Amino acid sequence: MALVLSEEQELLRQTARELIQSRAPVAALRALRDKDSPDGFSRELWRELAELGWCGITVPEELGGAGLGQLELGILLEECGRTLAATPLVSTVLLGANALLLGGSEAQQKDELPAIARGERILALALQEGVRHAPYQVALRAERAAGGFALRGEKRFVQDGHVADRIVVAARAAGAPGERGGLALFLVDARAPGLRALKTELVDARNAAQLRFDGVQVPASAALGEVGKGAEILDPLLDRAAAGQAAELLGLAQAAFERTLDYLKTRVQFGVPIGSFQALKHRAAQLYVALELTRSAVLEALQALDEGSARAPQLASAAKALASDTAARVCNEAVQMHGGIGVTDEEDIGLYLKRARVAQRSFGDASFHRDRHAALSGY
Repeated sequence: MALVLSEEQELLRQTARELIQSRAPVAALRALRDKDSPDGFSRELWRELAELGWCGITVPEELGGAGLGQLELGILLEECGRTLAATPLVSTVLLGANALLLGGSEAQQKDELPAIARGERILALALQEGVRHAPYQVALRAERAAGGFALRGEKRFVQDGHVADRIVVAARAAGAPGERGGLALFLVDARAPGLRALKTELVDARNAAQLRFDGVQVPASAALGEVGKGAEILDPLLDRAAAGQAAELLGLAQAAFERTLDYLKTRVQFGVPIGSFQALKHRAAQLYVALELTRSAVLEALQALDEGSARAPQLASAAKALASDTAARVCNEAVQMHGGIGVTDEEDIGLYLKRARVAQRSFGDASFHRDRHAALSGY
């Protein structure tokens, strides 16, 4: 496995970097936060990304997409991470489109994927019910009803759940919370009677939602895959989510590091730039090494997913664990090297720290993925 990008992938990276830096700089996130944007992202920018093919990057060409892979999606997520760009790429493309690609019926794919590729439909994944990532700890019930199922229960921290048009809901059709068997995934219309969404704002100024399902009726045709075997779709979906989130963490950590290097070169103490101090040089060198190791891990995981490697689950967990640790370390060091201004809202570096804290815990933190990697490796 060559841990390098092809010429076409490098071109995609450069194009994405130029666009995101010009259209979605950190100042754009500040504006969304300060105006208390009801959507949490720019609809205009989302339409522009759709025109460029980003929304359908993993959607097959025959369904209106670009027909590319998780690596190309990871490149886009990494570049979004560099400027903390707030878009529905994670909720709609990384989660929603991939859920349909992994488990959707032909009819579901034909109905949803072209609209996703055109930027006309936003999806969300309703999985988490507690404060920590626990994919099988699902208590929301899918009860048999005439012609389908009735969904009862609550979901928390649903990314873009308050603006989604469709929601992929993980429900328990049988068994008890914590069991892998008995899960089911349903594609639910966000306007369905009995479904209520409460918008919440996270520490990183991103929006999520709490969803309550009070007997929401869904037909049997709304199921993704076989009812009771939803984990067979959920597991590979969360592998893709972990690797994609690791790519975003890599992007934000790299940008935080570069900003800190610039600060070390311009901040003067005792008549010299503080970057000339040996202790700070050593700390910066250690961060550089950590970032390069993380880049290799993320790239290998994304490539393994595209190749269908049997080791993809382990590599995805390794990438997410390493990226979470690296982002935490880089952002902590960045704030310390900036000194007192690093903890003020005036300085952007604090926004990187906040986003890193949320992204670290999305789809499993470092401890979760180290434990999962060990279990998958037979320990």
